[in-house]
This record gives sequence, C-alpha cells and structure tokens, in this order.
Amino acid sequence: MRRALLPIIGFALAAPAFAQERPVPYWASIAAGQALMRTGPDRTYPALWLYKRRDLPVRVLQVLGPWRRVQEQDGSSGWMLATLLAARRTAVVMGQYRPILSEPGPNGHLLWQAEPGVIGRISKCDGQYCRIQIGEKVGWIEQSGIWGTDPGEHIP
Repeated sequence: MRRALLPIIGFALAAPAFAQERPVPYWASIAAGQALMRTGPDRTYPALWLYKRRDLPVRVLQVLGPWRRVQEQDGSSGWMLATLLAARRTAVVMGQYRPILSEPGPNGHLLWQAEPGVIGRISKCDGQYCRIQIGEKVGWIEQSGIWGTDPGEHIP
C-alpha cells in the first residue's frame, strides 16, 4: 500500500548496473520495503507516495542520472532513485480472481486462483501465459490478467 508523505532530504546514491544499461521503457519492481516516489528527479522535490510493498511492479519511462521516472498500475507517475528498484520481474493480478494453471494453455489444470492485487514473481512469458510464483506456489496465469508485462511480451 502507499500513503502521502512529507519530503525527506538526503544524499544521492549510484544507480544499479541493470538500470543503467536498459533502453526505456522497461519493467522493474520495487526492491525496498519502503520506497519514496517524488515529484521530480532530486531529493529536494516533495514526496508523492511512500510505497511499503516490496516487489510492486513499475514501468520505467525515463532515466535521468540515478533517477527513474516510473509509472504504476493506476497510470500515475513520479521519480524514484534507481537503487530502490530491482530488475526482478513481478506482476499484479488484475480485476478478478484469476486461475493459476499447471501448464500454459487450455490443457493446464487448475491449481488454485489468485486474488486481485496479489503480487507474484514472473520468470517466463510466451505472449499469452506467464509463469508466476506467489509465495511458494508456482503456476501459469493468462498474461492479459496481470499488470507487469507488455501485451504479447515474451520473456525467455
């Protein structure tokens, strides 16, 4: 979850190597247990939100030094230090309960259902289904039912 917060002043940190080499836009996830989103690319800008949900997926739209302009699921955007982000791919279950299957496609057997808002780590996508890990459970979910990938995206 997130909540409004007053700005905090501090020092800038170096960007992780993964964030310096990727063309934008790209997907990332929040690496820290607490991460501030700001109105601009500097610690002097006011904070918009304090995120307290590790692994929340974000879309990186712009790179400026150690700062990343990110977009979240509801479309809002702001700036985060790259050190608060990870290359780990994650996704949020959207809209309604989604079936998690034993294999991708119509031949997969229902393992369980994931509730909207649940975050899982994704490791593969074939353009229609993604392999998702939620806690200790692993299965396949329709790509159209998650936020954290591009439509039809393939992740080897």
